[in-house]
Amino acid sequence: MSERRTESTTARLARLGITDVAEAARRLTGHGLGAGLLDVLGAAADPDLALTGLMRMLERADVRDELTADPDALGRLIAVLGVSAALGDHLVRHPDHWRVLTGPAALQRPTADELRTALLDAVGADPADPAPRAGRPDPMVALRVAYRRALLHLAGRDLTGAADVEEVAAELADLAAAALEAGLAIARTELGEQADTCRLAVIGMGKCGGRELNYVSDVDVIFVAEPMPGQDETVALRAATRLASGMIRACSASTAEGALWEVDAALRPEGKAGPLVRTLASHRAYYERWAKTWEFQALLKARPVAGDRKLGEEYTAALAPLVWRAAERENFVEDVQAMRRRVEEHIDPDKAGRQLKLGPGGLRDVEFAVQLLQLVHGRTDEGLRGPNTLIALKKLSWGGYVGRADAAALANAYRFLRRVEHLIQLHRLRRTHLVPEDPADLRRLGRALGFRTDPVGEFTAEWRRHAREVRRLHEKLFYRPLLLAVARLPGDEARLTREAARTRLEALGYADPDGALRHLESLTSGVSRRAAIQRTLLPVMLGWFADGPDPDAGLLGFRQVSDALGTTPWYLRLLRDDVTVAERMAHVLSSSRYATDLLLRAPEAVSLLAGDAELTPRSQDALRTEALAAVGRHMGAAATRLQFDPAAEAVAAVRGIRRRELLRVAVADLLGRLDVRATGEALTAITMVTIEAALSAAIAKIEMERRSPLPTRFAVVAMGRLGGYELGYGSDADVMFVHDPLPGAEREAPAAAHAVAEELRRLLALPAPDPPLVIDPGLRPEGRQGPLVRTFDSYASYYRRWSSPWESQALLRAAPVIGDQELGARFRGLIDPLRWPQGGIDDRALLEIRRLKARMEAERLPRGVDRRLHTKLGPGGLSDVEWVAQLLQLQHAYEIPELRTTRTLKALDAAAAADLLDREDAVRLCDAWRLATRIRNAVMLVRGRASDTLPTEHHRARSAVAGILGYPASGDMLEDYRRHARHARAVVERVFYGDGGGS
Repeated sequence: MSERRTESTTARLARLGITDVAEAARRLTGHGLGAGLLDVLGAAADPDLALTGLMRMLERADVRDELTADPDALGRLIAVLGVSAALGDHLVRHPDHWRVLTGPAALQRPTADELRTALLDAVGADPADPAPRAGRPDPMVALRVAYRRALLHLAGRDLTGAADVEEVAAELADLAAAALEAGLAIARTELGEQADTCRLAVIGMGKCGGRELNYVSDVDVIFVAEPMPGQDETVALRAATRLASGMIRACSASTAEGALWEVDAALRPEGKAGPLVRTLASHRAYYERWAKTWEFQALLKARPVAGDRKLGEEYTAALAPLVWRAAERENFVEDVQAMRRRVEEHIDPDKAGRQLKLGPGGLRDVEFAVQLLQLVHGRTDEGLRGPNTLIALKKLSWGGYVGRADAAALANAYRFLRRVEHLIQLHRLRRTHLVPEDPADLRRLGRALGFRTDPVGEFTAEWRRHAREVRRLHEKLFYRPLLLAVARLPGDEARLTREAARTRLEALGYADPDGALRHLESLTSGVSRRAAIQRTLLPVMLGWFADGPDPDAGLLGFRQVSDALGTTPWYLRLLRDDVTVAERMAHVLSSSRYATDLLLRAPEAVSLLAGDAELTPRSQDALRTEALAAVGRHMGAAATRLQFDPAAEAVAAVRGIRRRELLRVAVADLLGRLDVRATGEALTAITMVTIEAALSAAIAKIEMERRSPLPTRFAVVAMGRLGGYELGYGSDADVMFVHDPLPGAEREAPAAAHAVAEELRRLLALPAPDPPLVIDPGLRPEGRQGPLVRTFDSYASYYRRWSSPWESQALLRAAPVIGDQELGARFRGLIDPLRWPQGGIDDRALLEIRRLKARMEAERLPRGVDRRLHTKLGPGGLSDVEWVAQLLQLQHAYEIPELRTTRTLKALDAAAAADLLDREDAVRLCDAWRLATRIRNAVMLVRGRASDTLPTEHHRARSAVAGILGYPASGDMLEDYRRHARHARAVVERVFYGDGGGS
C-alpha cells in the first residue's frame, strides 16, 4: 500500500510539472502544509524552484500553521518563489517578510507617499524632516532590506494577476523615487550642516520619469540646485554636488544586502563631461544654445522624483517649451532616425535576436515611434504631452495620429514585452533585457505567462509574433518613407500632359512608355480604395522600377500581381505601410519573370519580402518536417473521407511549400543575400524534400491499393547536379531507383517497386501552378533501355559485369539520400569502389573518357548556337570544369579521402590542396564554374525559362541578366564570361586532354 501511495505521489508530481520528482517527494514527506500544497506548487512557473525556496524558508522560520491557515498567502508565496530565486534568497535572510503576502493588505497598492514614508522610516528619517536619526542600524543596509520587502509585496500581486503590467511599472517607479528620497536623506546626514546651504531637486528621466520602470534598471536622473537665501552660489553648488554624489552612493553601493541599482546621471548637459549639478539658469542656457535633438527627446520623460519638489517643478516648467519646439529644428526627423540607427548598430549581433529592448521589434522601437510622434504633433496638441509611453500612445490614437488598430497592436505588444522583461529580471534581480537560451529558463517564462501545453514553443511563437508586429508598425510610424517621398514630388505632377508623362517615363528608362501609361491608368483609375492606394504608391514605385534592370517588366509585373491580389485586403496595406516590402517588390518585379510568376501563383508569399530573416533559406530538416506532415495529413484524411486522389492532393500541398521556398531563394538571390554555392544547396534541399515527400505519398497510395505494407525497401539515388547539391533554377532532377525485397517477397516486390516509381513520377508530373520538377532516370544502368527500377542485387551484378567508365564517372555524384536510409547506405557501399577505384583508372578507361567528352562537345551542342556562349557544353563551361574534377577523382580519390565528394568546387579545392592541380588553375576553374552557374540562374530568373546560352537575341533580357549579376553593361558581362571561359579551357586542355588536346 505504501509503495502504491509513493508511486501515486510521484506520478502526480510529474504531472504538476516538477522535474526532479524523487527529490520533491523526499522534501514533501511530512511537510505539514495540508493537501492543497501540491495544487499550489503545480500552478507555479517553476515548481522545483518554488519548493526549494519554500523549504529553505521553513528551515529558518517554521510558519506552517500560518501558511495552512491562509491558503491565499501560500499561493502568493509559491507564485513568487516559482519565479524569483533572488526573492527566495531574501526570504531566507528575512523569513518574517513573507507576511507582506498575507491578509487584505497583500492586495492593496501602496501610494507613492506611503512608499516614501516606509523607506524614510527604514533609514531613520522623518518625512517631515528627512534627516536620519542617530543610533539606528546601518541605514544603507536598512534601505535595501525595506526596498526588497516592498518589492516582495509588489511581486506577490504581480505574479498572481492582482496588478497589471502598467500598475507594476508605475509602482516600481514610485518605489525607486522613494529610495532616491531615502538615499538623499542618508547623504544629508553624512554632509551635516552644509546640506542646509542649498536646495536640490532630483529629476527622474527615462523609465523612472515615465513611471514605467523595470524591476531592475538603471535609474536615470538629472540634478538641479539653487542656493538657499543668503548663501553663496559656489558654496551651495559644492554642497549640492556632495549631496548628489552621496545619494548615488547610498543607492548604488554594494552592501551585505547587495545594491539597489545604478543611479545614472549621464543624461545631464554635456553628459559625463559636464558638472553633476547645475543651477536652473545654467540648465536653461545649455538647452537654449547647445543641446542636441536627442537631448530634447530625453527631456520628454523628465519628472521631479525626489528632493525639493518646488524646484523640480520649476525645472520642468522652464524646459518644457524648449522640448516642444525641438521638432522645428533643421533635420529634426533625420536626427531622431539616426539616433535609432546608432542604437541598433551597437547591439551585439550574436544577441540581437534575443534582445527585448534594443533589438528589432523590441521595446525601444515602440518608444522611439511614440516619442517622435509626440514631438512632431505635441507642438500644437498639448494633450499629447506626457512622459508615459502607453498613455501617450492612447492619446495619439484618440487624436487620430495613429490608427486605433495600430495603437492597440503596439500597446498589446509593449505590455507583453514588458511583462517578459519583468519576469526575466525577477529571477535573479539582475538588469537584463535578453531572452534566455536555456530551455529550463524558457519553460519557467512560458509557464509564468500562462502557457502550459508547450510553454517554450507557445512563448517563443507569441514573442516572435509581437516582435514582428512591433517592427512593422515601428517602420510604418517612425520612418514613413513612402509618404515622405510622395510629399516631395513637384506640385504640378498631377497636371502632367500625356506627352509630358511619356517623356518623363522615357527619361526614367521605360522602353514602352505608352504601355506603361496604360498600366498606370488601369491601376489608378476609379474611386475605389485600391485605386486611391495605388495613386499613393506608384509615384514612388515608378522610380524603384526605373532603378531595376527592366522597368517595363517591373510595372507590368506589379499590375499583374495587383490584378490578382487587388481585392485582398492585406496586400495593398502591406505595400503602403512597409517600405521594405514595397521597395523589394519593385526590385524583384523589375528583375525577374521567374519570381514574378511565383508571386502570381503564391500571393501570400509577398510577406517573405518583409524582413531579412524571412529570406534565409530554411534548413532541409525543417522543410522535410513540414512537407512530410502535409503528406501525413492528406493521406491520413483519405481513410476517413472520400478522396478521388489523396496522393495528388498531398503532393499538391507539398508543391505549394516548394513554390514558397523557391520564391524565398529567388528573392534572396536577387537581393544578393546568397552566393552561388548557397543558392545551389538551397534549391537542392527544396528538391530533395519534394521528392522525399512525393515518395512518401506514392508509397502510402500503393500500400492502400495493395491493402498491405510495401514488400520491399525502396530508395531514390540522387545523381548529377541533384547529388552534387548544385541544382539551378531550371535543373532536372537526375535519379536512379533501387529496391531490396523483404524476405519471402521476392516475387511480388518488383511490381510493387515499379508501381512506386511510376506513381512518384506521375505525382510530380501532374499539372501545377509552379515551375515543373522533372524526374530524369536516364543515368540508370543501360540508360533509357534499362529497367526503371532495379533490385540492389541487380545493380551489384550489373556493375560487376557490365559497368563502363562513364557509369563510374556518373556515380561520382550519386547521393543515396531519399527513402530507406539503410538501403541507401548499402548502395553507397556498393558504388564507392566503382567511383573511387583502387589504383585509379587505367589508360584504356582514360582514353574512353576523353573520347566521350570530345564526342559530346561535337554532337550535343544545339545547331546554330555560338558554342563560345554555351555555359554548359561550350569551351570553359560547366561540363569542362566538372569533367576535370571528376577525372581527378577517378584517378586519386581512393588514396585521397578529401576527393570523395559529390560537389565540384569541393573536389577542385581538395585536388589543389593535394597538389594534383595547380592552385591558380583550380581558382580559374572554380571562378569559371561559379560565373557560368550564376549566368544560368540569372537567365532563368529573368526569362522564367531555362537556357544554357547567354541571351544575345534580346538586348533587354541580356541587360537584365547583366544587372542581376552586378555588371554595369551587358558587354561587360559577355567580356568577363569569355575571359573566364578562355582561362578555364586552357586548364582543361592541359589537365584533362593532356598534351594532345581535345578539339
